[in-house]
Amino acid sequence: MNPLAELRYFFTALGYFTRVPVPRWVGYEPHYLNAAARYFPLVGLLVGGLSALVYLAALRVFPAGVAVLLSMAVSLLVTGAFHEDGLADCVDAFGGAYTREDVLRIMHDSRIGAFGAIALVIALALKWQTLTALPPMRAASLMIAAHAASRVFAISYLATLDYVRAEGKAKPVAQRLSGPALLCAAVFGLPLLLWPNLLDSPNWRFACVTLAILVALRFALGRYFVRRIGGYTGDCLGFAQQIFELSIYLVGLAWISS
Repeated sequence: MNPLAELRYFFTALGYFTRVPVPRWVGYEPHYLNAAARYFPLVGLLVGGLSALVYLAALRVFPAGVAVLLSMAVSLLVTGAFHEDGLADCVDAFGGAYTREDVLRIMHDSRIGAFGAIALVIALALKWQTLTALPPMRAASLMIAAHAASRVFAISYLATLDYVRAEGKAKPVAQRLSGPALLCAAVFGLPLLLWPNLLDSPNWRFACVTLAILVALRFALGRYFVRRIGGYTGDCLGFAQQIFELSIYLVGLAWISS
């Protein structure tokens, strides 16, 4: 393993999925992006960590609802709403088209439709309400875990499904993800579900239930993508990441409410 190359791949992932400036020496080659896929959950960890810090800092001044909104605003700003854009595009396309060609055409359209707008409002409102209802340290820990783990499951489609566009902004990423690379991504993202401060003991039960739900959702979404368009697009990955992230928040709240 070349440490300099791995650092370059990490910065490539950071630059692709966030608006954080990366050093000029990193450069860019198409194969960097595919090699950087294993670092996407690590980028999620950083985004989640920043969101958690903003949330905890804002709690010193504002009510929980405002603090959560500020943390969400920061995460949207630092990522450029990259995954939320995929959510809106996919809901517009899958909800407004019947044929594969029409789905891909609508998904490629930069304009947002009624389905996409409604989906964004519901998703953001659910995140806001769910995190506001959680105790502060649990909410902060869950932000970090959800941002990281959701990206593990989203990029896992690179290992099992085909990219369906001849060209596209996700094309350089969309090479088959190897087993070792997927394992590396899992190591970066999944152990955070066992974070000691995440939920009351025993944490392993929460982690097992959450993983089981995420696996089931991954299977169902994958089957749906294949049935509708024969594989995935970059928007599908963003859509999946949002579904997985929101699911983790909902399971976390249900866990302490039951």
